[in-house]
Amino acid sequence: MAGGSEQAAGGAGPGPGPNFETGKLGPTPIRELGVSLAGSPLAPALAELERELEGRGIRLRPRFYLSTEWGVPFGTIAIAIPFYLARPDLTRLHAERTGFVEGLSGADLLRYLRHEMGHVVNYAYRLYDRPEWVRLFGSMTQPYVEDYRPQPFSRRFVRHLPGWYAQKHPDEDWAETFAVWMTPNLDWRAEYAGWPDALAKLEHCDRTLAELAGREPPAAADDLDAEVSEIATPLDQFYRELEHDGEDLPPGLDGALRALFGSLEAAGPGARDAPCLPAARLIRGLAGELPAEVYRWTGHFPERTRHLLERLAVAAEALGLVYPAPSERQALLAVTTFVTALAMNHVQRGSYSS
Repeated sequence: MAGGSEQAAGGAGPGPGPNFETGKLGPTPIRELGVSLAGSPLAPALAELERELEGRGIRLRPRFYLSTEWGVPFGTIAIAIPFYLARPDLTRLHAERTGFVEGLSGADLLRYLRHEMGHVVNYAYRLYDRPEWVRLFGSMTQPYVEDYRPQPFSRRFVRHLPGWYAQKHPDEDWAETFAVWMTPNLDWRAEYAGWPDALAKLEHCDRTLAELAGREPPAAADDLDAEVSEIATPLDQFYRELEHDGEDLPPGLDGALRALFGSLEAAGPGARDAPCLPAARLIRGLAGELPAEVYRWTGHFPERTRHLLERLAVAAEALGLVYPAPSERQALLAVTTFVTALAMNHVQRGSYSS
């Protein structure tokens, strides 16, 4: 996550600034939320990253700031952290509005920080210009596309952030490799022993950081991009702009949903006489957790899965689909499998229906 392109660690209390009720936040411009890094739940993770850098002999220190998303503007050593991680009520609101938070727990937050630190090291020392770096990771001039199509479980890339993120671009491949190398108590040599391409990248990272250890960091830009105090966008508008536009669903979807829930009618003893529940409610109930898991294992973006679930729920409502209450577990399994299949089709082919 670089080039301008999960609740935070630490205490539970809100940071500095007005303690708005979540329902009243909508019209508030982001710059007037009063969020800051100082005293926020982010502070313990930032302190832990500092200890990790010191333990690794890395003298380079980034500049942290709050913005709308994770990132490092290209050529800088400034790490942008999403503003909604700086206060628990904003984190909860983001989860409600998007279904996915990048940096939900303290451990997860550090995963993202290590990744962004990989970009900082890359840009500060211009590692991407080195011939061996290009040979292993590829050219930085390769197009950077949001809709990348990963190959799940490819042994050419390390696994760190969800969605097989190392496969997005050479810059992300390096950042993910650095993050794995940086992770405390991880025996990456054993972890990737049977993955020769990924292991070669990790060995290169290890050699490179040994070379840079203790070296005075070069002077590098720390310019900020969309710093929180400059963002006049109201919170509601920010989330409306994140909403995903609809895409064509495969033909025959109604028939597939009928078959899916129809197969549950006689499942289990006494199911025929049990009360029936609306299928749409079950589908919408998956919107809280399923998008993140689908993204982790397929690379299908959480906002797309969330929108897909709503489309399926609307279709189920229109069809009047129900299922026997004792068959809820089977229904959840069936819908999860169906949505994952649609997501994988989209990742590999660019469409649900092709």
